[in-house]
Amino acid sequence: MFDSLKKLLKANTIGEIIRWGIVGGIATLINWGVYWVFQHWINYNIAYVIGFVVSFICNYYLSAKFTFKKKTTVTNGVGFGLAHLTGLGVRLLLLNLMIFLGLEKAYAAIPADIIAVPIQFLLVRFAFYFKSKS
Repeated sequence: MFDSLKKLLKANTIGEIIRWGIVGGIATLINWGVYWVFQHWINYNIAYVIGFVVSFICNYYLSAKFTFKKKTTVTNGVGFGLAHLTGLGVRLLLLNLMIFLGLEKAYAAIPADIIAVPIQFLLVRFAFYFKSKS
């Protein structure tokens, strides 16, 4: 566990952060594109879920191969999924906190994401560097 934590916190992460941003941008475009196409023919909520699932799968594969240069495994796949669910929870919590503190709904996601994105990066990075004892 401590080896995983050391790798998580090592200084050589700038390249990973840049690649993570690129992959996140691609995943977002895929999500929006799939949603845009499907929302013409099916319920927009279902279209959004389909877009999310397709972009999540692409995001996982690209994060493994391009961002972190790791093999896809059940362990990092589960960790990746949990990191994204946790990140969503953090974003929603922060979003609601910002609105409670008086920020307009239209702008509340900005500071929430500014705080949540680095947390999300660390969680995803941990998912790819964590090695369970088998």
